[in-house]
Amino acid sequence: MNMKNLGLPLVALTFLLLAGCSTQTVVTLQNGTQYLTKDTPKTKTADGFYEFTDIAGKHVRVKADDVATVRKEN
Repeated sequence: MNMKNLGLPLVALTFLLLAGCSTQTVVTLQNGTQYLTKDTPKTKTADGFYEFTDIAGKHVRVKADDVATVRKEN
C-alpha cells in the first residue's frame, strides 16, 4: 500500500481524535438563554465578564452577574 492510500484515512482519524479532545460547555444566563461553547469559557475577567466562542464561531462576552450556570455538556 502506498502513501497516497494511507493519507486520507490518517487525516480523517486525526480530525476525529482532535474533535474528541474538546469538551463542549453550556453557559446558561439568568434569563434562560443558553450558549453551547467549544471549550470551557474564560473565567471571569478583570472587568467582570465571561468570554467564549460559541459553536457557530461567534465571540460572546457576557457580564458575570448575568451567568446562572456553566456546566460541561455530556
